[in-house]
Amino acid sequence: MSTAAPSAGEGGVICVAGLGVSGTAVARIMAARGEKVIVLEGRDGERARASAEELAGLGVEVRFGEPVEPPPGTSMVVTTGWPPHHPLLVAAAAAGIEVIGEVELAWRLRPAGAAPWLALTGTNGKTTAVRMLTAMLAAAGHRALAAGNVGTPVLEAVTGPWDVLAVELSSFQLHRSPSVAPHTAALLNVAPDHLDWHGSLEEYARVKGEIFTRAGTVVHNADDEWAARLAAPYGSAQGYPGAARSVSFTLGVPGPGQIGVVEDLLVDRAFVADPVRNAEELASFADVRPFAPHNVANALAAAALARSYGVPAEAVRRGLLDFVPDPHRIAHVARVGEVDYVDDSKATNPHAAAASLAAYASIVWIAGGQLKGADVDELVRRAAPRLRGAVLLGVDRGRIREALARHAGNVPIIEVSGQDTGVMDRVVTEAARLATPGDTVLLAPAGASLDMFAGYPARGEAFARAVRRLATEDGGRRA
Repeated sequence: MSTAAPSAGEGGVICVAGLGVSGTAVARIMAARGEKVIVLEGRDGERARASAEELAGLGVEVRFGEPVEPPPGTSMVVTTGWPPHHPLLVAAAAAGIEVIGEVELAWRLRPAGAAPWLALTGTNGKTTAVRMLTAMLAAAGHRALAAGNVGTPVLEAVTGPWDVLAVELSSFQLHRSPSVAPHTAALLNVAPDHLDWHGSLEEYARVKGEIFTRAGTVVHNADDEWAARLAAPYGSAQGYPGAARSVSFTLGVPGPGQIGVVEDLLVDRAFVADPVRNAEELASFADVRPFAPHNVANALAAAALARSYGVPAEAVRRGLLDFVPDPHRIAHVARVGEVDYVDDSKATNPHAAAASLAAYASIVWIAGGQLKGADVDELVRRAAPRLRGAVLLGVDRGRIREALARHAGNVPIIEVSGQDTGVMDRVVTEAARLATPGDTVLLAPAGASLDMFAGYPARGEAFARAVRRLATEDGGRRA
């Protein structure tokens, strides 16, 4: 059953914190319900002003400037990813005003008979796994939509003509979602990220684990320490009353109640009639694109979610074949002089970079950017045997250089300074000089990109352009 729909009441105000995609959707939908809505936005700019103008036509007031308290008459604050220590949210809580996230609002606004949610979270791989899941559901004939932190804002999706929603949830969205109860919830992995927002790894992990609290089926990565720990209370041995079953996935051979790998096959020993004696083949490594160990894990997670909803094995395989990877995720750009150039600009933290580095045997690594306080020592220590060289850029490149000196002292390092648009050309040129036939030049930065680029897509596109220019020059030399 859906929780009662939120209302500000007679003369009350619903305050929306943030004018991004989700905040705009919240304001538009609540205004259409006849609510008085005020949006608070700390950052001014052309895009924000355009959104404010659009909302003004719906009777929504937008106030710019860093807010410290809710507007008078506020009965509810809907936050769109603002950290819990933000003065506005602290002041609202102190005044006894309910503060919820846009995902919680979406859950409360679901109509009768609304599509169930297959929800997934994790530090890395969320978007890929959710898109794989959506393709599997579509291959089984379901009207499915990717929503939440990817694709359509979940607030807009809940009223659509869908059979089922594949919902990606970030830790920000889970933080204030006390009643969300997905049909199935999956946790891919947990690694240090967004610690400035959450305050500690333990709190970040706790919030990720909230996805399990009211789920019908719990799915977790058995190979990830934090995921296994957070899923432990929901195991069938404990008889958790809210979970129909607890399932895990692994890159190893699966036991009963698991989906895993046998040789080069993805195999289900969870959603079969007799998990102790039977297994069912779902797909092969050849069906997972791009192939890499962490992408196999993504496929296993998606398959577990799909199978929990009754998707047959043949639709799991067909969905993987139909899936089109998003750009800048271990994307092969070109082969130049018997060296492969791979764009994984989406590897914006050490955990993601480690997965990318593990996919190749001999690497010239392009790394650097904003590490956001994350430690890179373990990343470098594990990757050291695979590294043939490193080209570093970005604001925190010095920390990666120091880790390389400690753990990979024989690896040649080139630093490229500067913030200009030509930096990536110099980076690729230097990487090409370090590479020999059979190597992979891998952009897996381990850091965010906003010190130099508009975002990780812009960073990846700059890399791809530089590689294509290099390929043209190489072709000219060979002509």
